[in-house]
Order: sequence, then C-alpha cells, then structure tokens
Amino acid sequence: MEMIYSYKNREAFIIKRVIVPVLAIIILLYACNPSSSDNKLNSAEDLEKTSTFAFSDTLKLDTFKVALVGKDSKDMQLLFTIKSFEGKEIYRQEIQTSELLKNYLATAEMKKESDKIKFLKEEIAYFFDEKHFLEPAVTPDEQADKNVPDKAFYEELKESGLNGFDYRLGKDSNVYIAWSPKDQKVKAYYKCC
Repeated sequence: MEMIYSYKNREAFIIKRVIVPVLAIIILLYACNPSSSDNKLNSAEDLEKTSTFAFSDTLKLDTFKVALVGKDSKDMQLLFTIKSFEGKEIYRQEIQTSELLKNYLATAEMKKESDKIKFLKEEIAYFFDEKHFLEPAVTPDEQADKNVPDKAFYEELKESGLNGFDYRLGKDSNVYIAWSPKDQKVKAYYKCC
C-alpha cells in the first residue's frame, strides 16, 4: 500500500513541479509572439483578388485583377487591371488609397492603421461583387443622361451588346467602363455618384 501512495505523490510532484511551469512558459511565449496569421490581419502587402468576365468579347473571358500595393494605408495604391482573353493589358487604373480613405474617414471610425487596412481589405472584397459586372453595359432602351461623358460611345455599346463593369473611386464617385471595339480600348461610359 505504501508503494501506491508514494507513486501518487510522485505523479503529483511531476505535475506540479514540471508540467505546470512548462505549460505556463509555452502560454507566455505564444501570447507574446502573435502568430503570422495575426500579422497578416494588420498587413496589406500584396493583397489581391482576381475574377474573369466576358468583357472585350461577348464569349471569351478577360481577367480582372485588383491589388493593394504598399506597406501602410497612406502610401498604398489600389491597382486595378484588366487583361484581355489574349493576355494583353487593356485597362489599368491606379487609385491612391489615401483618396479612398479620405472620403470615409469623416463617417467611419478609422483612427488606427489596423482599421484602415481592414476597410481597404473590405474594399478589395467588394470590388468584384457580382453586381459590378453589368450584362450588357447598356440596354437598347436606356437613354443617355448628363452623366454620360461620350454619347457616341454610349450608342456604340447599345449596338455591340458588350458587357460593362463599374467600380468606385470614393464614397460618391462611381465609374462605369466598357470595351470599345471601334477604338480598341476600354472607355468610361458613365460617371456618377
């Protein structure tokens, strides 16, 4: 009976004197060194999203890509590109994230850098939301209004039936773009709030 008693004490001794301190050290080390996934939440380096869509052709898919380039919100750019189904870059727009943020800082709580990065990541996620891909860009019964910068291109889109895409430059600024077969380039066909 005495051997069993001393075995239990030895087990308790090992737990109290060895295992508990080792676990405490591991927990402290983990708490002091955030994991790489935590670091990624506060960093926006090279964050990107890609989508495909029939844009410069009614059947063949072009590649849309948006990327957040830079290390912190004040120096970053939102880079939006479209590559045709042939692999040629047909559109490139660089948007300063400071401009994007400026439009929202007054209405949103974004004092910390992590809040700004979170907002920019949400913008990237929202960029290729299904509602931004317009099929077709202009329907035959739509009429041009004061927000149409090029009425001839607007009419060209009605005839071609090509698709469009819209994105925002800020809180109250959207740009609608489409491929012009006549000019062989992407052009804005509508700009508004």
